[in-house]
Amino acid sequence: MSNCTSPPLPILLVDDEVLWTRSLARMLERSGGYGNLLTCHDSREVMGILARQAVSLVLLDLTMPHLPGDDLLATIAQEFPDIPVIILTGRDQVDMAVKCMKRGAFDYFVKTVEEERLLAGVQRAIRMQQLQRENQVLKTRLGREDLKCPAAFSAILTGDRQMESLFHYLETISPTSQPVLITGESGVGKELFARAVHEVGRPGKPWVGLNVAGLDDNIFADTLFGHSRGAFTGADRERAGLVEQARGGTLFLDEIGDLSLNSQVKLLRLLQEGEYYPVGSDRPKRSGARIVMATNVDLAARQASGAFRKDLYYRLRTHQIHIAPLRERSDDISLLLHLFLEEAAAEFGKKKPTSPPELSVLLATHPFPGNIRELRAMVFEAVSHHQGGVLSTQTFRMAMGLAPSSAGALSLAPGASGGPDGISYGDRLPTLTQGAIILVEEAMRRAQGNQTIAAGMLGISRPALSKRLRNQRQ
Repeated sequence: MSNCTSPPLPILLVDDEVLWTRSLARMLERSGGYGNLLTCHDSREVMGILARQAVSLVLLDLTMPHLPGDDLLATIAQEFPDIPVIILTGRDQVDMAVKCMKRGAFDYFVKTVEEERLLAGVQRAIRMQQLQRENQVLKTRLGREDLKCPAAFSAILTGDRQMESLFHYLETISPTSQPVLITGESGVGKELFARAVHEVGRPGKPWVGLNVAGLDDNIFADTLFGHSRGAFTGADRERAGLVEQARGGTLFLDEIGDLSLNSQVKLLRLLQEGEYYPVGSDRPKRSGARIVMATNVDLAARQASGAFRKDLYYRLRTHQIHIAPLRERSDDISLLLHLFLEEAAAEFGKKKPTSPPELSVLLATHPFPGNIRELRAMVFEAVSHHQGGVLSTQTFRMAMGLAPSSAGALSLAPGASGGPDGISYGDRLPTLTQGAIILVEEAMRRAQGNQTIAAGMLGISRPALSKRLRNQRQ
């Protein structure tokens, strides 16, 4: 028997014909890569085997002595409803096929059917059973307060409840073999989440990452799948691709939304069939890597426009998480600010600067299109200029597009973005006096009551803002 253990639970072959069972087992191992097989030649022993051993699938002969396959099918469906059963028979009988499907069979094949059709049916049944098991695990695990592997998420600093719920979800799906799609804007930390999937599900195993943006079809295939000797000019020896290098571990593909349609076909085959062809070879290889992908583009929109394959799009949605942008979890800004201050101080050989109280509030008014990466760059730039004492906010203000006004306050620099949600009006515009009141109220809301920051956003001095606030209260 092969050392292959895919799927994790064995496939049970039930047939009284020993030679046929051996032939079927060889086909499953040779063409499908399934080496984890059990055989049974007496239908009366099947229920005892299932009581002792969990299995992924039962391949059941219809015509057997002692206990016919259709009767055994009904018993399996009643006592082990989660186990898919594929019926195999030597005769093509439509009425019997309908009867078996009604009794709970997953599929029905004639023994003389082509190997590819039977193998595709086996793959579908195993995939369905794996998804059912994963869903059951999700029901029992989601909502738990504790994490089994908190260290796997230690690199992700957050106090946001929605972010922490992603930890629980990823911890739940990490041990499975299904691909994971991580979406989110540039700079939100998609690779950190991908590494967390790896650390929980396959710790100590290989981690291989690749940014596929800009790769043409040939380079994509050669990089991922490798090539055989003589595949092209200069290929003087066989070379293993990243899929082979990641065997047993995790293959992380970043920016998969930028793949060409031809490369998408190759990725779909890898995900769907679990196999690939090295460049220049006509012999497929089985993949032993867990595949995690990330993108910052809207795949639904690309799929609707025809730039992304529909079948691949739905295949990627098996396990998907979306990481919220930093502007939607502003409470994390203060945590990340202090982390990056420590890192920057260590890099520049300085004492960690004291952060002014208003800095976190100021940063919370910024939309952060570059997310965590942008905040980190801001902090490192500010610390590089820091000479001692309390950290100046001037570098942050400049990075946010705020420039000193003639009055010494701050105004929005030309072309800078003031935030994702501006003030809007109905059909009737407010008067200038009403508009000024609205702007002051909005500035105070964004500045969380900090008059210095609100004045800077409005381009006036703090005394002028205080006077306006007093007048508005009267």
